Amino acid sequence: MNLLTFMSAILFVVLVGTSLLGRSSSSSKETPDNDKTKKSTPEQVVAFKAFQRQYLTVYAIIMLADWMQGTHMYTLYLSYGVNISALFLTGFFSGAVFAPFLGSLVDKYGRKRSCVVYCVLEVIINTLEHSTHFPTLLLGRVLGGISTNLLFSAFEAWMTTEHRKRKFPESWLSETFSSASVLNGSTAVFAGIVAQLLEDAFGQIGPFQGAIALTVLAMLLVLRWEENYGESGNDDDKDSSSLFLRFKDGWKTTVSDSLIFRIGLTQALSEGAMYTFVFMWVPTLLSMDPPGGLPTGCVFSSLMIAITIGGVLYPVLEKTMANLLDNNRASETSAALVYLVASTSMAIPAYCVGGGSGNGNDSCLDNVLFAFILVEMCVGLFLPVSGTLRSKYVPDSHSGAILNIFRLPLNAVVVGGTYATDHLDHKYVFMGVSACFFVAALLQFSMVGAKRAAAVVETSDKKKQ
Repeated sequence: MNLLTFMSAILFVVLVGTSLLGRSSSSSKETPDNDKTKKSTPEQVVAFKAFQRQYLTVYAIIMLADWMQGTHMYTLYLSYGVNISALFLTGFFSGAVFAPFLGSLVDKYGRKRSCVVYCVLEVIINTLEHSTHFPTLLLGRVLGGISTNLLFSAFEAWMTTEHRKRKFPESWLSETFSSASVLNGSTAVFAGIVAQLLEDAFGQIGPFQGAIALTVLAMLLVLRWEENYGESGNDDDKDSSSLFLRFKDGWKTTVSDSLIFRIGLTQALSEGAMYTFVFMWVPTLLSMDPPGGLPTGCVFSSLMIAITIGGVLYPVLEKTMANLLDNNRASETSAALVYLVASTSMAIPAYCVGGGSGNGNDSCLDNVLFAFILVEMCVGLFLPVSGTLRSKYVPDSHSGAILNIFRLPLNAVVVGGTYATDHLDHKYVFMGVSACFFVAALLQFSMVGAKRAAAVVETSDKKKQ
Protein backbone atom coordinates (compact mmCIF):
# COMPACT_ATOMS: atom_id res chain seq x y z
CA MET A 1 0.00 0.00 0.00
CA ASN A 2 1.48 3.38 -0.95
CA LEU A 3 0.88 6.88 0.34
CA LEU A 4 -1.60 7.72 -2.41
CA THR A 5 -3.74 4.76 -1.32
CA PHE A 6 -3.68 6.04 2.25
CA MET A 7 -4.80 9.50 1.18
CA SER A 8 -7.62 8.08 -0.97
CA ALA A 9 -8.79 5.96 1.95
CA ILE A 10 -8.75 9.02 4.20
CA LEU A 11 -10.90 11.06 1.82
CA PHE A 12 -13.36 8.17 1.60
CA VAL A 13 -13.63 7.95 5.40
CA VAL A 14 -14.18 11.72 5.56
CA LEU A 15 -17.13 11.42 3.20
CA VAL A 16 -18.58 8.44 5.11
CA GLY A 17 -18.00 10.12 8.47
CA THR A 18 -19.66 13.34 7.34
CA SER A 19 -22.65 11.38 6.07
CA LEU A 20 -22.93 9.49 9.37
CA LEU A 21 -22.62 12.72 11.32
CA GLY A 22 -25.38 14.31 9.28
CA ARG A 23 -27.72 11.40 9.93
CA SER A 24 -26.73 11.35 13.59
CA SER A 25 -27.44 15.08 14.00
CA SER A 26 -30.82 14.76 12.29
CA SER A 27 -31.69 11.82 14.47
CA SER A 28 -30.72 13.67 17.61
CA LYS A 29 -33.05 16.52 16.74
CA GLU A 30 -35.94 14.09 16.29
CA THR A 31 -35.21 12.02 19.40
CA PRO A 32 -33.42 14.21 21.93
CA ASP A 33 -31.10 12.58 24.43
CA ASN A 34 -32.21 14.36 27.56
CA ASP A 35 -34.81 16.53 29.13
CA LYS A 36 -32.84 19.72 28.63
CA THR A 37 -32.76 19.19 24.88
CA LYS A 38 -36.49 18.44 24.82
CA LYS A 39 -37.17 21.82 26.38
CA SER A 40 -35.07 23.70 23.85
CA THR A 41 -36.92 26.10 21.57
CA PRO A 42 -36.22 27.08 17.95
CA GLU A 43 -35.13 30.49 19.22
CA GLN A 44 -32.66 28.85 21.60
CA VAL A 45 -31.23 26.71 18.78
CA VAL A 46 -30.77 29.81 16.62
CA ALA A 47 -29.10 31.66 19.51
CA PHE A 48 -26.78 28.71 20.13
CA LYS A 49 -25.75 28.49 16.48
CA ALA A 50 -24.97 32.21 16.48
CA PHE A 51 -22.93 31.85 19.68
CA GLN A 52 -21.13 28.82 18.27
CA ARG A 53 -20.23 30.68 15.08
CA GLN A 54 -18.97 33.61 17.15
CA TYR A 55 -16.58 31.36 19.06
CA LEU A 56 -15.55 29.02 16.24
CA THR A 57 -14.76 31.89 13.88
CA VAL A 58 -12.20 33.22 16.34
CA TYR A 59 -10.97 29.70 17.08
CA ALA A 60 -10.40 28.97 13.39
CA ILE A 61 -8.47 32.23 12.88
CA ILE A 62 -6.17 31.80 15.89
CA MET A 63 -5.50 28.14 15.05
CA LEU A 64 -4.74 29.06 11.43
CA ALA A 65 -2.24 31.64 12.66
CA ASP A 66 -0.76 29.15 15.13
CA TRP A 67 -0.38 26.42 12.49
CA MET A 68 1.20 28.86 10.02
CA GLN A 69 3.94 29.57 12.56
CA GLY A 70 4.39 25.91 13.41
CA THR A 71 4.93 24.79 9.83
CA HIS A 72 7.88 27.17 9.32
CA MET A 73 9.36 27.87 12.76
CA TYR A 74 12.00 25.13 12.49
CA THR A 75 13.13 26.22 9.01
CA LEU A 76 13.17 29.89 10.05
CA TYR A 77 15.46 29.17 13.01
CA LEU A 78 17.56 26.91 10.78
CA SER A 79 18.07 29.81 8.34
CA TYR A 80 19.16 32.00 11.29
CA GLY A 81 21.79 29.45 12.33
CA VAL A 82 20.74 29.45 16.00
CA ASN A 83 20.40 26.69 18.61
CA ILE A 84 16.95 25.33 17.70
CA SER A 85 16.69 22.81 20.56
CA ALA A 86 17.45 25.52 23.11
CA LEU A 87 14.68 27.71 21.71
CA PHE A 88 12.05 24.97 21.73
CA LEU A 89 12.98 23.77 25.21
CA THR A 90 12.86 27.36 26.47
CA GLY A 91 9.29 27.64 25.21
CA PHE A 92 8.18 24.44 26.93
CA PHE A 93 10.04 25.32 30.15
CA SER A 94 8.41 28.76 30.16
CA GLY A 95 5.02 27.13 29.74
CA ALA A 96 5.68 24.87 32.71
CA VAL A 97 6.88 27.72 34.94
CA PHE A 98 4.02 30.14 34.23
CA ALA A 99 1.19 27.60 33.88
CA PRO A 100 0.24 27.36 37.59
CA PHE A 101 -0.11 31.14 37.99
CA LEU A 102 -1.68 32.26 34.71
CA GLY A 103 -4.99 30.53 35.32
CA SER A 104 -5.70 32.53 38.47
CA LEU A 105 -5.14 35.73 36.49
CA VAL A 106 -7.47 34.47 33.75
CA ASP A 107 -10.25 33.78 36.26
CA LYS A 108 -9.79 36.98 38.25
CA TYR A 109 -9.32 39.56 35.51
CA GLY A 110 -11.55 38.02 32.87
CA ARG A 111 -11.40 35.39 30.13
CA LYS A 112 -12.09 37.89 27.33
CA ARG A 113 -9.25 40.13 28.55
CA SER A 114 -6.98 37.09 28.68
CA CYS A 115 -7.85 36.23 25.08
CA VAL A 116 -6.97 39.81 24.10
CA VAL A 117 -3.68 39.50 26.01
CA TYR A 118 -2.98 36.31 24.06
CA CYS A 119 -3.48 38.15 20.78
CA VAL A 120 -1.22 41.01 21.86
CA LEU A 121 1.49 38.55 22.94
CA GLU A 122 1.28 36.70 19.62
CA VAL A 123 1.73 39.95 17.69
CA ILE A 124 4.81 40.76 19.81
CA ILE A 125 6.20 37.23 19.45
CA ASN A 126 5.84 37.15 15.68
CA THR A 127 7.44 40.58 15.47
CA LEU A 128 10.40 39.32 17.51
CA GLU A 129 10.78 36.41 15.07
CA HIS A 130 12.05 38.95 12.51
CA SER A 131 15.26 39.29 14.57
CA THR A 132 18.27 37.01 14.16
CA HIS A 133 19.53 38.04 17.61
CA PHE A 134 19.47 34.87 19.76
CA PRO A 135 18.53 36.55 23.10
CA THR A 136 15.63 38.28 21.31
CA LEU A 137 14.46 34.92 19.97
CA LEU A 138 14.78 33.46 23.48
CA LEU A 139 12.54 36.25 24.79
CA GLY A 140 10.03 35.35 22.10
CA ARG A 141 10.05 31.70 23.26
CA VAL A 142 9.53 32.75 26.88
CA LEU A 143 6.51 34.81 25.81
CA GLY A 144 5.47 31.91 23.61
CA GLY A 145 5.24 29.62 26.63
CA ILE A 146 2.89 32.13 28.26
CA SER A 147 0.76 32.62 25.14
CA THR A 148 0.42 28.87 24.56
CA ASN A 149 -0.99 28.42 28.06
CA LEU A 150 -3.50 31.20 27.38
CA LEU A 151 -4.41 29.69 24.01
CA PHE A 152 -5.41 26.37 25.55
CA SER A 153 -7.14 27.73 28.64
CA ALA A 154 -8.58 31.24 28.26
CA PHE A 155 -10.57 30.60 25.08
CA GLU A 156 -12.06 27.33 26.31
CA ALA A 157 -12.84 28.81 29.74
CA TRP A 158 -14.64 31.74 28.10
CA MET A 159 -16.66 29.46 25.83
CA THR A 160 -17.82 26.97 28.47
CA THR A 161 -18.74 29.68 30.98
CA GLU A 162 -20.57 31.74 28.36
CA HIS A 163 -22.37 28.61 27.14
CA ARG A 164 -23.77 28.03 30.64
CA LYS A 165 -24.38 31.70 31.25
CA ARG A 166 -26.70 31.70 28.23
CA LYS A 167 -28.41 28.56 29.61
CA PHE A 168 -27.74 26.31 26.62
CA PRO A 169 -28.08 22.55 27.30
CA GLU A 170 -24.91 20.86 28.55
CA SER A 171 -25.10 18.24 25.79
CA TRP A 172 -24.54 20.95 23.18
CA LEU A 173 -21.04 21.62 24.52
CA SER A 174 -19.73 18.43 22.91
CA GLU A 175 -20.97 19.67 19.53
CA THR A 176 -18.83 22.79 19.86
CA PHE A 177 -15.78 20.78 20.91
CA SER A 178 -16.29 18.42 17.98
CA SER A 179 -16.57 21.30 15.51
CA ALA A 180 -13.42 22.85 16.98
CA SER A 181 -11.53 19.59 16.42
CA VAL A 182 -12.69 19.45 12.79
CA LEU A 183 -11.60 23.07 12.31
CA ASN A 184 -8.25 22.36 13.93
CA GLY A 185 -7.39 19.67 11.39
CA SER A 186 -8.84 21.57 8.45
CA THR A 187 -7.01 24.80 9.23
CA ALA A 188 -3.76 22.86 9.61
CA VAL A 189 -4.02 21.62 6.01
CA PHE A 190 -4.98 25.08 4.80
CA ALA A 191 -2.19 26.67 6.85
CA GLY A 192 0.42 24.61 5.02
CA ILE A 193 -0.79 25.97 1.68
CA VAL A 194 -1.10 29.60 2.84
CA ALA A 195 2.26 29.48 4.63
CA GLN A 196 3.96 28.18 1.49
CA LEU A 197 2.44 30.96 -0.62
CA LEU A 198 3.60 33.56 1.90
CA GLU A 199 7.07 32.04 2.01
CA ASP A 200 7.29 32.18 -1.79
CA ALA A 201 6.26 35.85 -1.72
CA PHE A 202 8.11 37.17 1.35
CA GLY A 203 10.68 34.55 2.33
CA GLN A 204 10.90 32.42 5.50
CA ILE A 205 9.40 35.23 7.59
CA GLY A 206 6.29 35.49 5.39
CA PRO A 207 4.13 33.01 7.37
CA PHE A 208 4.86 34.92 10.58
CA GLN A 209 3.80 38.19 8.98
CA GLY A 210 0.59 36.50 7.88
CA ALA A 211 0.08 35.24 11.44
CA ILE A 212 0.33 38.82 12.73
CA ALA A 213 -2.46 39.95 10.40
CA LEU A 214 -4.68 37.01 11.38
CA THR A 215 -4.07 37.57 15.10
CA VAL A 216 -5.04 41.24 14.83
CA LEU A 217 -8.26 40.17 13.06
CA ALA A 218 -8.99 37.65 15.84
CA MET A 219 -8.41 40.32 18.49
CA LEU A 220 -10.90 42.66 16.84
CA LEU A 221 -13.50 39.88 16.92
CA VAL A 222 -12.72 38.99 20.55
CA LEU A 223 -13.29 42.63 21.56
CA ARG A 224 -16.96 42.08 20.63
CA TRP A 225 -17.34 39.25 23.15
CA GLU A 226 -18.97 39.70 26.54
CA GLU A 227 -16.66 39.33 29.53
CA ASN A 228 -16.94 36.51 32.04
CA TYR A 229 -14.96 35.66 35.15
CA GLY A 230 -14.25 33.01 37.69
CA GLU A 231 -15.90 33.18 41.10
CA SER A 232 -15.95 36.75 42.44
CA GLY A 233 -13.96 37.72 39.37
CA ASN A 234 -15.47 41.18 39.07
CA ASP A 235 -15.38 42.13 42.72
CA ASP A 236 -13.78 45.36 43.78
CA ASP A 237 -11.29 43.32 45.82
CA LYS A 238 -8.38 43.16 43.38
CA ASP A 239 -5.53 42.85 45.89
CA SER A 240 -2.71 40.32 45.67
CA SER A 241 -3.98 38.23 48.59
CA SER A 242 -7.23 37.64 46.71
CA LEU A 243 -5.23 36.50 43.71
CA PHE A 244 -3.17 34.19 45.91
CA LEU A 245 -6.32 32.70 47.43
CA ARG A 246 -7.70 32.05 43.95
CA PHE A 247 -4.45 30.34 43.00
CA LYS A 248 -4.54 28.31 46.23
CA ASP A 249 -8.18 27.33 45.72
CA GLY A 250 -7.43 26.14 42.18
CA TRP A 251 -4.69 23.84 43.44
CA LYS A 252 -6.81 22.66 46.35
CA THR A 253 -9.73 21.83 44.06
CA THR A 254 -7.45 19.92 41.70
CA VAL A 255 -5.79 17.72 44.32
CA SER A 256 -8.85 17.22 46.53
CA ASP A 257 -11.17 15.97 43.76
CA SER A 258 -9.78 12.69 42.42
CA LEU A 259 -11.82 12.96 39.21
CA ILE A 260 -10.41 16.39 38.37
CA PHE A 261 -6.94 15.12 39.25
CA ARG A 262 -7.36 12.15 36.90
CA ILE A 263 -8.61 14.44 34.13
CA GLY A 264 -5.45 16.52 34.57
CA LEU A 265 -3.14 13.50 34.49
CA THR A 266 -4.90 12.16 31.43
CA GLN A 267 -4.44 15.47 29.61
CA ALA A 268 -0.77 15.65 30.58
CA LEU A 269 -0.04 12.10 29.44
CA SER A 270 -2.04 12.17 26.21
CA GLU A 271 -1.02 15.61 24.98
CA GLY A 272 2.57 15.09 26.13
CA ALA A 273 2.64 11.86 24.12
CA MET A 274 1.08 13.65 21.15
CA TYR A 275 3.73 16.40 21.13
CA THR A 276 6.49 13.79 21.43
CA PHE A 277 5.02 12.01 18.39
CA VAL A 278 5.08 15.33 16.50
CA PHE A 279 8.85 15.48 17.05
CA MET A 280 9.25 11.86 15.99
CA TRP A 281 7.32 11.24 12.79
CA VAL A 282 9.63 12.98 10.31
CA PRO A 283 12.95 11.50 11.51
CA THR A 284 11.32 8.08 11.87
CA LEU A 285 10.04 8.01 8.29
CA LEU A 286 13.32 9.39 6.97
CA SER A 287 15.24 6.68 8.79
CA MET A 288 13.18 4.06 6.94
CA ASP A 289 14.55 5.33 3.61
CA PRO A 290 11.21 5.39 1.69
CA PRO A 291 11.51 4.78 -2.07
CA GLY A 292 11.70 8.09 -3.96
CA GLY A 293 12.25 10.04 -0.75
CA LEU A 294 9.77 11.28 1.85
CA PRO A 295 6.93 13.53 0.56
CA THR A 296 6.78 15.42 3.87
CA GLY A 297 4.07 17.84 2.75
CA CYS A 298 1.77 15.05 1.59
CA VAL A 299 2.30 13.07 4.79
CA PHE A 300 1.64 16.19 6.90
CA SER A 301 -1.60 16.87 4.99
CA SER A 302 -2.67 13.25 5.46
CA LEU A 303 -2.05 13.45 9.20
CA MET A 304 -4.00 16.70 9.50
CA ILE A 305 -6.90 15.29 7.49
CA ALA A 306 -6.88 12.37 9.92
CA ILE A 307 -7.39 14.85 12.78
CA THR A 308 -10.36 16.27 10.88
CA ILE A 309 -11.81 12.78 10.48
CA GLY A 310 -11.56 12.23 14.22
CA GLY A 311 -13.48 15.43 14.89
CA VAL A 312 -16.14 14.43 12.36
CA LEU A 313 -16.53 10.94 13.83
CA TYR A 314 -16.59 12.04 17.48
CA PRO A 315 -20.37 12.70 17.64
CA VAL A 316 -20.95 9.27 16.10
CA LEU A 317 -18.75 7.61 18.74
CA GLU A 318 -20.37 9.60 21.55
CA LYS A 319 -23.89 8.75 20.40
CA THR A 320 -23.00 5.08 20.02
CA MET A 321 -21.58 4.94 23.55
CA ALA A 322 -24.64 6.76 24.90
CA ASN A 323 -26.93 4.22 23.24
CA LEU A 324 -24.91 1.24 24.50
CA LEU A 325 -24.36 2.59 28.01
CA ASP A 326 -25.87 5.87 29.21
CA ASN A 327 -25.13 9.58 28.91
CA ASN A 328 -23.34 9.69 32.25
CA ARG A 329 -20.69 7.19 31.13
CA ALA A 330 -20.49 7.84 27.38
CA SER A 331 -17.68 10.42 27.37
CA GLU A 332 -15.52 8.54 29.89
CA THR A 333 -15.86 5.28 27.94
CA SER A 334 -15.24 6.99 24.60
CA ALA A 335 -12.06 8.62 25.93
CA ALA A 336 -10.77 5.32 27.34
CA LEU A 337 -11.31 3.52 24.02
CA VAL A 338 -9.67 6.33 22.03
CA TYR A 339 -6.56 6.32 24.25
CA LEU A 340 -6.39 2.51 24.05
CA VAL A 341 -6.44 2.64 20.23
CA ALA A 342 -3.78 5.39 20.29
CA SER A 343 -1.60 3.24 22.57
CA THR A 344 -1.94 0.27 20.23
CA SER A 345 -1.13 2.39 17.17
CA MET A 346 2.12 3.63 18.75
CA ALA A 347 3.14 0.07 19.56
CA ILE A 348 3.36 -0.58 15.80
CA PRO A 349 6.31 1.77 15.08
CA ALA A 350 7.93 0.63 18.35
CA TYR A 351 7.88 -2.91 16.91
CA CYS A 352 8.81 -1.97 13.34
CA VAL A 353 11.68 0.44 13.96
CA GLY A 354 13.02 -2.01 16.52
CA GLY A 355 13.56 -4.53 13.73
CA GLY A 356 10.52 -6.68 14.45
CA SER A 357 9.30 -6.72 10.85
CA GLY A 358 12.40 -5.79 8.97
CA ASN A 359 13.24 -2.11 9.29
CA GLY A 360 13.01 -0.33 5.96
CA ASN A 361 10.90 -2.77 3.94
CA ASP A 362 7.70 -1.70 2.21
CA SER A 363 5.43 -3.60 4.60
CA CYS A 364 7.00 -1.97 7.63
CA LEU A 365 6.78 1.48 6.05
CA ASP A 366 3.09 0.98 5.24
CA ASN A 367 2.39 -0.24 8.78
CA VAL A 368 4.14 2.75 10.32
CA LEU A 369 2.28 5.18 8.04
CA PHE A 370 -0.99 3.51 8.99
CA ALA A 371 -0.10 3.81 12.69
CA PHE A 372 0.73 7.50 12.31
CA ILE A 373 -2.55 8.23 10.53
CA LEU A 374 -4.46 6.21 13.13
CA VAL A 375 -2.93 8.05 16.08
CA GLU A 376 -3.73 11.43 14.48
CA MET A 377 -7.32 10.28 14.01
CA CYS A 378 -7.31 9.50 17.72
CA VAL A 379 -6.01 13.04 18.35
CA GLY A 380 -9.00 14.37 16.43
CA LEU A 381 -11.22 12.26 18.68
CA PHE A 382 -9.63 12.97 22.06
CA LEU A 383 -9.51 16.76 21.57
CA PRO A 384 -13.33 17.07 21.75
CA VAL A 385 -13.84 14.24 24.23
CA SER A 386 -11.27 15.68 26.65
CA GLY A 387 -12.86 19.12 26.26
CA THR A 388 -16.27 17.61 27.04
CA LEU A 389 -14.90 15.91 30.15
CA ARG A 390 -13.19 19.09 31.34
CA SER A 391 -16.46 20.99 30.95
CA LYS A 392 -18.20 18.23 32.91
CA TYR A 393 -15.82 18.02 35.88
CA VAL A 394 -13.85 21.28 36.07
CA PRO A 395 -15.79 24.00 37.95
CA ASP A 396 -16.38 27.19 35.98
CA SER A 397 -15.34 29.32 38.95
CA HIS A 398 -11.74 28.08 38.73
CA SER A 399 -11.58 26.75 35.19
CA GLY A 400 -8.81 29.11 34.07
CA ALA A 401 -6.64 28.20 37.06
CA ILE A 402 -7.25 24.46 36.81
CA LEU A 403 -6.76 24.27 33.03
CA ASN A 404 -3.38 25.97 33.45
CA ILE A 405 -2.45 23.72 36.37
CA PHE A 406 -3.03 20.79 34.00
CA ARG A 407 -0.41 22.26 31.68
CA LEU A 408 2.33 22.04 34.33
CA PRO A 409 2.72 18.23 34.13
CA LEU A 410 1.91 18.39 30.41
CA ASN A 411 4.92 20.61 29.72
CA ALA A 412 7.05 18.38 31.94
CA VAL A 413 6.09 15.36 29.81
CA VAL A 414 6.82 17.31 26.63
CA VAL A 415 10.24 18.40 27.88
CA GLY A 416 11.00 14.80 28.83
CA GLY A 417 9.77 13.56 25.46
CA THR A 418 11.80 16.17 23.59
CA TYR A 419 14.91 15.15 25.50
CA ALA A 420 14.20 11.48 24.78
CA THR A 421 13.91 12.06 21.03
CA ASP A 422 17.49 13.37 21.02
CA HIS A 423 19.06 10.74 23.28
CA LEU A 424 17.11 7.47 22.97
CA ASP A 425 16.55 5.00 20.16
CA HIS A 426 13.28 5.60 18.30
CA LYS A 427 11.99 2.22 19.46
CA TYR A 428 12.11 3.23 23.12
CA VAL A 429 10.59 6.64 22.48
CA PHE A 430 7.57 5.07 20.78
CA MET A 431 7.31 2.55 23.61
CA GLY A 432 7.14 5.50 26.01
CA VAL A 433 4.51 7.26 23.90
CA SER A 434 2.45 4.05 23.78
CA ALA A 435 2.78 3.66 27.55
CA CYS A 436 1.56 7.24 28.14
CA PHE A 437 -1.55 6.63 26.06
CA PHE A 438 -2.13 3.29 27.84
CA VAL A 439 -1.96 4.86 31.31
CA ALA A 440 -4.33 7.61 30.08
CA ALA A 441 -6.74 4.86 28.97
CA LEU A 442 -6.56 3.21 32.39
CA LEU A 443 -7.26 6.54 34.11
CA GLN A 444 -10.32 7.08 31.92
CA PHE A 445 -11.58 3.53 32.49
CA SER A 446 -11.29 4.18 36.23
CA MET A 447 -13.71 7.10 35.83
CA VAL A 448 -16.45 5.04 34.18
CA GLY A 449 -19.25 4.81 36.70
CA ALA A 450 -17.33 6.78 39.34
CA LYS A 451 -19.37 8.90 41.73
CA ARG A 452 -18.95 12.67 41.36
CA ALA A 453 -17.34 14.11 44.47
CA ALA A 454 -18.68 17.58 43.80
CA ALA A 455 -21.74 18.79 41.95
CA VAL A 456 -21.41 20.23 38.50
CA VAL A 457 -20.76 23.91 38.93
CA GLU A 458 -23.58 26.34 38.46
CA THR A 459 -22.15 29.65 37.48
CA SER A 460 -25.08 32.00 37.27
CA ASP A 461 -24.85 33.13 40.87
CA LYS A 462 -21.05 33.32 40.86
CA LYS A 463 -20.56 35.84 38.12
CA LYS A 464 -20.94 39.58 38.60
CA GLN A 465 -20.92 41.11 35.19
